[in-house]
Amino acid sequence: MATAGANVLHDKEVMVIGGGVCGIQAALDLADKGFQVRMVEREPTIGGRMAILDKVFPTNDCSICILAPKMIMCYNHPNIDVHTYAEVKKVEGKAGNFNVTVLKKPRYVKEEDCTGCGDCMEVCTLKGQFPNKWDANLGRRGAVYMPFLQAVPRIAVVSEEDCLTLRKEKCKMPCVRACQRKALDFKQKPVEIKFDRIGAIIVATGLEEYDPSELSEYGYGRFTNVVTAMEYERLINASGPTGGHVHRFNDHERPRRMGFIQCVGARDLRVDHPYCCSVCCMYATKDAMLAREHYPDIESYIFYTDMRAFGKGFDEYIRRGREEYGIKYIRAKPGEVTEDPETKNLFIWYDDLESGRTRSLEVEFLVLSTAFVPYSGVENLAKTLGVEVDQYGFFKVKDQLLWPLDSTREGILVAGACQNPMDVTDAVQQGGGAANRAAEIIALASEGSGEKSKAKR
Repeated sequence: MATAGANVLHDKEVMVIGGGVCGIQAALDLADKGFQVRMVEREPTIGGRMAILDKVFPTNDCSICILAPKMIMCYNHPNIDVHTYAEVKKVEGKAGNFNVTVLKKPRYVKEEDCTGCGDCMEVCTLKGQFPNKWDANLGRRGAVYMPFLQAVPRIAVVSEEDCLTLRKEKCKMPCVRACQRKALDFKQKPVEIKFDRIGAIIVATGLEEYDPSELSEYGYGRFTNVVTAMEYERLINASGPTGGHVHRFNDHERPRRMGFIQCVGARDLRVDHPYCCSVCCMYATKDAMLAREHYPDIESYIFYTDMRAFGKGFDEYIRRGREEYGIKYIRAKPGEVTEDPETKNLFIWYDDLESGRTRSLEVEFLVLSTAFVPYSGVENLAKTLGVEVDQYGFFKVKDQLLWPLDSTREGILVAGACQNPMDVTDAVQQGGGAANRAAEIIALASEGSGEKSKAKR
């Protein structure tokens, strides 16, 4: 936990809920303005979804290379107090003067003593027994683990659900003996932390990927070589479970022809996601580019509904994918995916708009660009905060044009992908905007309280 309090110029503090790139940007901007920031992140590490991406469009720069310095700056900033593995449980008061109760879950590791050496993880009795969600469940971890290599803070965490000791089962606890710092502590309990000087709250909880299992026509969960875009991100990432090598799951051979299907679970009334996620056209192009950079002879086919490349440099990015990387774009919504039971190759069936006929394309690996949805537990958080969500579960703002960051409760702001799907650049911009708006709210509340004091005198 960072040391708090140095160079604080303001009486009121700001709480940032969510430690992804949007929340980090908001926290850094506020801290540099002289505000004390209390960051609350429910995961064991800050970084959010951007931390597990390989590259970011439209520059194809390394994602973690951009984010890691911000994560470290945020955690070490003297005006930012980071609480990981914690959740907001109660919010009382009003704009300019909120009282917030945070529940910090036990890591069963002493944060002040752990150095992140990894000795305890290496000897865990259950090493490699559980899917690691930070690897889209493709990688494995033990009962004691660190989410990913660049985690901040670099402190291990013991899974309460998986650890034999915590489940009151027999274990010789080799992790305890391996830790030279004696950092493991299985007696830790949840701790409530109260903050009573919060002037404004910024919610930046991000989003998560839709599980397309219920859309059976695409074969996800039924066919071996069908993955979601986030699973593909971890496969193509050098820090992922395969070291950056994309291979088929049945024969471990690398594919030579890949397919990408857009709008899986998005713009779809069947699953109540009629909205466009705005970034899928771009990240599918990025994923196809990365495949070509790894394997120069690979063929990629992207099936799209409409090409929505609306941001700065986005149209040029799509053109670059077509001309320099040989990506073939097919405007069609596939109706079904079938599998050859022997080769495990996949056949994508679609209506060809030009000929008016039904065609099929054989590929060896298929990536589904799935919809983005709010994080699980968003409704409970909204209830705790006393704010509203829209019909899809995203946080509602007062007005998209006039008040694009203000929630339905004064003093509580919503920024980034928790209010609607957006890319990294937009999330960073909203984080900075939320920081400025929070400073403005505190200033207005201070002026109001000052006027009331004068009136009393």
